[in-house]
Amino acid sequence: MGYWILKSEPEEWSWDDQVRAGTDVWDGVANPQAVRNLRAMRRGDLALFYHTGEERRAVGVVEVVREAYPDPTDPSGRRLVVEVRAVQPLPRPVTLAQIKADPALSHLALVRQPRLSVVPVDEKSWRRLLRMAGA
Repeated sequence: MGYWILKSEPEEWSWDDQVRAGTDVWDGVANPQAVRNLRAMRRGDLALFYHTGEERRAVGVVEVVREAYPDPTDPSGRRLVVEVRAVQPLPRPVTLAQIKADPALSHLALVRQPRLSVVPVDEKSWRRLLRMAGA
């Protein structure tokens, strides 16, 4: 199983939007490295739903329910989408400041490549992040 962080501007697509939708397409990813990360996702992988912008915090967990396929709205054929399902909110959101303050998480792409919208998380860090969230 793989673990990820999916970042979204809450004004564009929030955790509440995801919960209302249940299962929906994760789209709008243009960065080539983030697209490669989408391609690497497998059905059953879990991801932290992370609000960017002013919030900068992980707020929920989603599951990949459909692996990457071409974005039907992209005529160039370069963009991909996955489908994710809301699993659960985090009992306590985990802020970027908390993540940056933890030396054990300093290697995460969320910290090292902050503009990347889809980033992998190793299993040990995933467990640590969930503990920080009280999950």
